Amino acid sequence: MEQQPTFVTWFRNSSPYIHAHRNRTFVIFFGGNAVGETDFDNLIHDFALLKSLGVRLVLVYGIRAQIDEQLAEHGDTPKFHHHLRITDATTLQYVKQAAGLVRVEIEALLSMGVSGSPMAGAQIRVASGNFVTAKPLGVLDGIDYCYTGTVRKIDAQAIHQQLDQNNVVLISPVGYSPSGEVFNLSAEEVATEVAIALQAEKLILLTEQTCVDPASGAALLQLTTDQAAELLNKTPALPDAVARPLTAAMQSCRRGVQRAHLINRHVDGALLLELFTRDGVGTLVSSTAFETIRSATLDDIGGIMELIKPLEAQGILVKRSREKLEMEIGDYIVIERDGLIIGCTAFHVMTDAGSAELACLAVHGDYRQGGRGDSLLNYLVSQARARNIRRLFVRTTQTLHWFVERGFVACAIEDLPAPMQSAYNYQRNSKLLYKDVI
Repeated sequence: MEQQPTFVTWFRNSSPYIHAHRNRTFVIFFGGNAVGETDFDNLIHDFALLKSLGVRLVLVYGIRAQIDEQLAEHGDTPKFHHHLRITDATTLQYVKQAAGLVRVEIEALLSMGVSGSPMAGAQIRVASGNFVTAKPLGVLDGIDYCYTGTVRKIDAQAIHQQLDQNNVVLISPVGYSPSGEVFNLSAEEVATEVAIALQAEKLILLTEQTCVDPASGAALLQLTTDQAAELLNKTPALPDAVARPLTAAMQSCRRGVQRAHLINRHVDGALLLELFTRDGVGTLVSSTAFETIRSATLDDIGGIMELIKPLEAQGILVKRSREKLEMEIGDYIVIERDGLIIGCTAFHVMTDAGSAELACLAVHGDYRQGGRGDSLLNYLVSQARARNIRRLFVRTTQTLHWFVERGFVACAIEDLPAPMQSAYNYQRNSKLLYKDVI
């Protein structure tokens, strides 16, 4: 019974994501290592759940591990150059075998429907085919890559037709040329090109390890494409297990995919946690910042009211009506995180134009340890300086020390600008402070 409130809360909080993901196209990549493990069926169950929630699902699988296994069994040595496999005629046969065997295995798991299992009643139809046209990679640095190829074209129309028929599309890292040749492709490249061709909402890359900051070892929760490029350029020793998917994520977002996610597949349920919780468990890559500070608009009023309501109930903030917020919305600054308003403040310029009041500074309870209050304050200080405002005033009842620690100094009512003096509420008995910013 103790877990029931937690589940109910989680389920309620996930509902905006369920609505947001419905009828959206997700391309999901996973390597051959995942297919060979005993818990792969858990991942299949998560794919089935996404499908049941209305996600248009394209799965791209890798076969590196299976090819290496075939080579080892026959006593052949894998050949690589610049981290790309050289696919000779013998290796190509192993590629074909691996691609077919893995495809059949995935289709079998997606076809499960045993009563009482997570797949009960799923009835998933899978479509595979020659969606990828390829061309030979050719000769690089004097090395002939033989049957290793690169993507030439994705038949996006055919894939969309299958998705429109409510099928899951399954794509292998094998491409075909107009002359009938078969080429071994990088699965990450296939996933990237498919996501771009479909203009998918998400490219999701299930990785073998977590993407971490090389300096600190801390998990990287979000990166812009520019930050991802910088990380790749400055860290040539970045493991392939991270570098390849990170490159795919960066390229896809630069060419029209809205967001890419790197998720460590070894974390049970990581796919669901990433997609149905606000902060996720993976690394989000996007063209623009996931969290931004910006001027508020009328569309933000609902979010601001939801944010400040608990603080108004506690008496920390003065109650503000929707009408008042609408009238003053041009004075408000917000922090938006993935569509949620998690911070706000107001910047009321006085009639003398030389001073302003900082008001309604609030940060969502789940995000108060990340310095966002300081970010809002610094943003307002920069705005004040840009507008030649010399002094910021603030009224507070319970956060006096927070402001003092940031350079604010106590003052008397007589020191306030005239509009603030006339609006002062003696019943609240707020403490008064100011900070010179120029």
